[in-house]
Amino acid sequence: MKSERLSDQISVRIRQDILDKKYKAGEKIPTEKELMATYSVGRSTIREAIKSLSMAGVVMVQQGNGTIVNEENPSQTIDERLKNADFDEINAVRKLLEEEIVKLAVEHHTAEQLQEMEQQLALRKQAIADEDRLQCTNADVAFHVAIAKASSNKVLFNLYQHFTQTIRSFFSQRELQGIGHFALSHHLHEDLYKAIKGKKRKQALDIIKLILDNNY
Repeated sequence: MKSERLSDQISVRIRQDILDKKYKAGEKIPTEKELMATYSVGRSTIREAIKSLSMAGVVMVQQGNGTIVNEENPSQTIDERLKNADFDEINAVRKLLEEEIVKLAVEHHTAEQLQEMEQQLALRKQAIADEDRLQCTNADVAFHVAIAKASSNKVLFNLYQHFTQTIRSFFSQRELQGIGHFALSHHLHEDLYKAIKGKKRKQALDIIKLILDNNY
């Protein structure tokens, strides 16, 4: 496993421990040596993870005084807050957004927007066949963005765009060994497209809920 990928995983685990109050705001997190033992990784991985958390504003490294968990900063942008959020919280909001987006897309989509969805589905299918994880992610995100655009609600579309980097991050952590989840859910994405195209609102909502409930 690449060091960068492992450090990203450890960064997520430390962030979750902060959210769970294992490491509290204003207090020091354990030393490098203790973190190495806790997360069963080497020193370089811990240092990369802490550097990532520091850049995201989650912790503050003080030379000679250790690493302190930052208080939540009210001046953070929405993008910065999303970086620091727990994935379950992100996914809960994503469900609310996507369900509303799908309902509107059923009613307001255009032929051009349907064509974009279909094109991204074709790219997703090809990426699965090629076992190309990055292209699977790109096509999956682009497919859902196309649906958001078809909602004809600019606010919802912009909000959803803010979530895409978080979704990409989740996919990169989940699909460490291939494209399994993308392959398993492809038929659901095709069914979602058909339901939107056929203006079948209930069917489209049932499918998007199934996709999101299974983190597909």
